[in-house]
Amino acid sequence: MWKAVLCGMLAGMSLSGAAMAESPGQADYERYCASCHGIEGTGHGPMRAVLTLSPTDLTVLSAENGGVFPLERVVKRIDGRDPLVAHGSPMPVYGTFFDYGKGVTLELPSGEKIMTTQPVADLVAYLRGLQAKVE
Repeated sequence: MWKAVLCGMLAGMSLSGAAMAESPGQADYERYCASCHGIEGTGHGPMRAVLTLSPTDLTVLSAENGGVFPLERVVKRIDGRDPLVAHGSPMPVYGTFFDYGKGVTLELPSGEKIMTTQPVADLVAYLRGLQAKVE
């Protein structure tokens, strides 16, 4: 009997996990960013203690930029065109995964275009969703 109950619980857990599917940007964030920036994006990840600079609170990017999400700066920071040496090497440290220059065109608030890849575009969309509501 306990086996049937356990199997039922496991099936229910896997169904609830499937119902709460994450976006590609969230999956990439959790894989590549959360160790430094924390799961909530507030800059309190487990690797924070070993970095020479404290990770940015990603939930206040818009608030600290006059209420406008700093799209160009974020794209260039992720794909390496604007390197940050917080951990001994330019960010990111993930090889060519976030390599820029192909795939997707995003429009900046100024109307200008910026080229990037789909993983960067997905991650940027997720980061936009993390922004704290400014009152």
